[in-house]
Amino acid sequence: MRRSKASTSTEEVTQMQASQDHCSFCFDVLISHLTKVDSPAPDFADGYQPLFVTWNKSSNWGQNTQLRGCIGTLEPRRLHTAVKDYALTSALRDSRFSPVQLKEVSQLSCSVSLLRCFEEAASWQDWEIGQHGLIIDFTDPVLSCKRTATFLPEVAGDQGWSKQQCIEALIRKAGYQGKPSQELLDSLHVTRYQSSKAALSFADYQAGSCSRLQEDVEQLLLQGSSSSSSRGRLGKLLFA
Repeated sequence: MRRSKASTSTEEVTQMQASQDHCSFCFDVLISHLTKVDSPAPDFADGYQPLFVTWNKSSNWGQNTQLRGCIGTLEPRRLHTAVKDYALTSALRDSRFSPVQLKEVSQLSCSVSLLRCFEEAASWQDWEIGQHGLIIDFTDPVLSCKRTATFLPEVAGDQGWSKQQCIEALIRKAGYQGKPSQELLDSLHVTRYQSSKAALSFADYQAGSCSRLQEDVEQLLLQGSSSSSSRGRLGKLLFA
């Protein structure tokens, strides 16, 4: 996952719970962008919080799932604009992957993580797997440059890592490729945090709250113009 640059705003940070409404809006935004129609307005309460948006893609009838994009910010942002921004950024601009295409959307699931409870850890071991996300900061012992990286709370558990395995993977993610020494581990500045996470598959999105967007895509079909016909056919495939 990638993190954005810091914000200088002094607005009060909220402690909102993630919901499937956030994920549904991400689907609205992505499909609207790919079909070139206006996306519906968000129908969840606004807030001011750090967040990440993650897209996963299923294959082989759901037997295999692979990451398709994950980008967010560790600095608070207005949720109405930030969820929209990171829905697109994570789907289209994660440098690890090619941009998501419309034909893939029916295989996607989306999760939104709203971050909270940031606190300094007493040591690199002072956190709980499945409960805490991590931010590490350290000085590269070879190049003497500053390095930093983060993992969301679910990463260690999903990978089956111990605490040390997770920390060592996070050090590699930060760009240090040597074997972490005990001295390096002890020098880490670790910030732990928690998150509220919601997830939604395309099938559940389609069965639930997509009707406003479906009407817009179907309107493209009715217009019958050459410029929108290909978009309309793809939209019809999505909502079939």
